[in-house]
Formats: sequence, C-alpha cells, structure tokens
Amino acid sequence: MTPVRYEADDGVGVITLDRPEAMNSLDTATKVALRDAVLAAADDDTVRAVVLTGSGKAFCVGQDLKEHAQALASGDSGLAETVREHYNPTVKALLTMPKPVVAAVNGVAAGAGASYAFACDLRIVADTAGFNLAFAAIGLSSDTGSSWTLPRLVGWAKARELLFLPRTVKADEALALGLATEVVLADDVLPRALELARGFAAGPTRAYAALRRALEFSATHGLDDSLGHEADMMQWTGASHDHRAAVDAFLSKQKAVFRGH
Repeated sequence: MTPVRYEADDGVGVITLDRPEAMNSLDTATKVALRDAVLAAADDDTVRAVVLTGSGKAFCVGQDLKEHAQALASGDSGLAETVREHYNPTVKALLTMPKPVVAAVNGVAAGAGASYAFACDLRIVADTAGFNLAFAAIGLSSDTGSSWTLPRLVGWAKARELLFLPRTVKADEALALGLATEVVLADDVLPRALELARGFAAGPTRAYAALRRALEFSATHGLDDSLGHEADMMQWTGASHDHRAAVDAFLSKQKAVFRGH
C-alpha cells in the first residue's frame, strides 16, 4: 500500500499522507511518494487547487526516527542528502506551484510535518491538533523551509522562541499567532479544507498564481523592485480570459465564471 495517496476530482487535488500506524512519519518511501505527489499536483493543469492532509490521528510528525536511527548506526546520517533530494523539492513545490494549497491539519504536525503545513497558503486546523518545531529537541537545525516560512507567519522573535524552545503550540494559540487560518472540530477539518479548495478551483487561477509570485518576490526584494514586479503581474493577469470575463460579468450584473486562464 502506498504511503501517500493522490486523488484529483473536479479541479481539486487531494494529497494524503497515509501511514497512520506511524503517525504519518516520513521514512524514505514516504518522502519520495510525497515529493512525487506534490510535483504531480503542481504539474496537473486540470487541478486548480490542492489539499494536503494526513490520515488517522496525526497530520505528520516529521522524520521517521526509527529509520533515521538505523542510518546513524551505519555512520552516515544522510541528512543533507534527504533534505536536498526529498524535503527541499517538496516544500519548494508547495510554496511555488501556480495554484492555492490548503493544509487540512487533522492532528499533530511536528518537525517537517509542521513545516509542510506552513508552506501552504491556508491551514485549517483541528481543535485537537497542534504544531511543534521539534528540531532542537533532537539536536538538529531546522529544515523543510521553516527558517523561511515561520518568521513570515509569526515574526522574527516568536520564530526564534518556537525553534529554540520547542513545545506543542495548541490550536487556539496557533490561531492567535497566525499559524492556523481557522480552527474547527476535528471531523470538520477535511470538509472545510475541501470547501475552500473547491472555491479556489472555481476561481481565477492565474490571479492566485500571480499573488503567490508577488508575495514570494516581495519577501526578498526592496520596494522599488516589488512595485515593478506588481506591474508585471498586473499586466499578466490583465491579459487573462478570467479578468475580461469578470469585468464583463460586473458590467452586466452577472456572476463571473472563471476558467482558470
């Protein structure tokens, strides 16, 4: 049985980590399958929004430490290799694919699992779930983009606190900090995430892609460059079918129908 399921229907791709017996921890097979599923969703032109979730009680607790212990015993942790080959391509695709990504955080998200959720545009979090930046607790630095995403979500000082003093940030605090977009009952996590994703799939896909690109660009560029990039993005989206359709719909007092191009 594959450790990651990818299903696409009606414009929405759903990626599910499916190792509930191991709390969806990331052994090599799971890391490869997740990377490939995320890249497939990114490249699938029929998919206009993506949901990332876990099965069972956990979203993802990060690296499978049992497998990792075996690597350490062999004399080579293999950490640099797995970060470059597995974690980095996955999180980069989550952050840069030209479509919205919603995390349905059904349970605890720790280490790389938390980092994957932080790479999504929105995080729908179960009231029983929580986030833990557990890296320092096992003597490691951060990975999976958390050094980039976490300060942008909670600020520089709070990011340092959460990384240096790892603890479980429960759902209500996660909402207050900005780690969670919404907190809902556990049974409502996936339905709510799918509701949002279906709305995105029926929306102006090129505009969402441009917004993602603009936010990423401005994070590493100054004001003048960012203003210039905004002009480029406005030109690109202004030439789209969806923009013209929305203007025509507004003038005729009709509801716009977006085709994603």
